[in-house]
Parts: sequence; structure tokens; C-alpha cells
Amino acid sequence: MTDTEDYDQEYSYILPRVSRSALKVWRRNWDVFFKTYQVNFLPPFIEPVLYLLAIGFGLGMFVGEIDGIPYVEFIAPALLSISMMNSAFFECTYSSYVRMYYQKTFDAMIATPLSIDDVITGELLWGATRSLIYSSVMLLVLIGFGVVNLPSSLLVIPFSFLAGLMFACIAMCFTAITPGIDALNYPSFLFITPMFLFSGTFFPLSILPEPVQLLAIAFLPLTQLVIVARSLTLTDLSPLFGYSLVWIGVVTTIFFVLSTLLMRRRLIV
Repeated sequence: MTDTEDYDQEYSYILPRVSRSALKVWRRNWDVFFKTYQVNFLPPFIEPVLYLLAIGFGLGMFVGEIDGIPYVEFIAPALLSISMMNSAFFECTYSSYVRMYYQKTFDAMIATPLSIDDVITGELLWGATRSLIYSSVMLLVLIGFGVVNLPSSLLVIPFSFLAGLMFACIAMCFTAITPGIDALNYPSFLFITPMFLFSGTFFPLSILPEPVQLLAIAFLPLTQLVIVARSLTLTDLSPLFGYSLVWIGVVTTIFFVLSTLLMRRRLIV
């Protein structure tokens, strides 16, 4: 029996088999992240300031209010949601691809008693943790500007982990099937950018044609993040709040299983 046949037999099951060893992978990424913390913590501090000054306060002077909410307060939860999406998605696409293909970190870890499922789960947990870190830092900035309500806005912190896990799982699926790192530009431009614009971020979904609204609510992950984050930071629960939480939970579960299956196929050679 060949090595490939041995691996195929070992990983013939569908549902991931995860052990506490996945935390070792998570800890490895955590340690690397904090070795360069000065650089890593700079973007989530600067980004919200630039957006708030240029769009929230600048453009907001002409927009005024949306549904009785000052424009700067309207976009604040959207900025949080975009941070959750970008930090987790790009961590588990470009960064994970570099660790997998160029640095051979995945191969080195799989050569130890760690399983493929543990390695991938550790990567996904780290993507979710990075989302939590970035959104927490950004939330501090938004609190400083007084554009979010307390204490309900603090619930964004635990929510950001779930939101980050969802985008980490989606991202890992792209990493598993992409033929080269340059091909990761396609999901960035064709998946992330449209959501950045058409998920109720900088203008309400209600101004879009009804079919587009339904598509955004039914299929765009960022739409769900914006709904939940806006409900928490404005202390005004959307009628879709419960739907969005369930949607995120279901999609996260589906893509967690799918990403593990695809990465097994990618790593077993």
C-alpha cells in the first residue's frame, strides 16, 4: 500500500476530527503575530480614523442623517464588520497560502503527531482570533470618537470571533483550490469588493432594487455582519438580527467541514 493510499484510508471520514492539538497551531501563529505587534496593531488604529474623518465626518456633512441616525454613527458598525471580514479572510488566504506553499509550515506540522484536521482548525481559529483582535482595537477608536453606544457595543467583541471564523472558513476553501497565490486576487476582487460596497455598509440596502436586497440578505456574508453589528452598536435590534445570527452559524458550520475536506485533498499527495 502506498503512502497516498495510507493517507486516503486515514482521512476517509467526512466530519473533521479535531483535538486539543489544534491549539498548538493557533499558539504558533499567536507567537509569530506578537513578535511584530508594533506593525500588526497599527492598521486597526489608523484605518477607522481615516474612514471616520474622510467619510463619516467629511461626507457625512452632506449626507446628514440616515433613518434618523447621524451618518458617522451609521457607518461605524460597518467599519467594524469590514475589519472582521478583511482580517480573517486575508489571514486565511494569502498568509495561510504562504505558510502552506512557500514556507512549508503545514508539511512540517503534519510530519509531527498533529493531524491535517488539527492544523487547519488551528489556522481557522487563528483567523477568527485575528478578527477579534482587530475589531477590538477598532472598537476602542470608535468609542473614543463617541460614535457607538455602550455597553451594548462591547458584545461586538465576542461576536467578532464567530464572524471571523465564518470568513476564515470561507477563505480556507479558496486557499485549498487556488492553483497559485496570484489567483487569490479573484476572490478578493469578485467576492470581497462587491460585499464591501453592496452589503448595507455605506448606504442602506433599502435604496437598492428589491431583487438586489433579497440577494444581499440571502447570500452575502458581510450583510449579516453589518446587521448584527449595527444592532449592537446602535442598541436598536434589526428584525433580521436573529436570522443573521442563525445564518452565520449555519454557514460557518458548512464551510468549516468543507474547508477541512478541501485542504485534506490539497495536502495529501
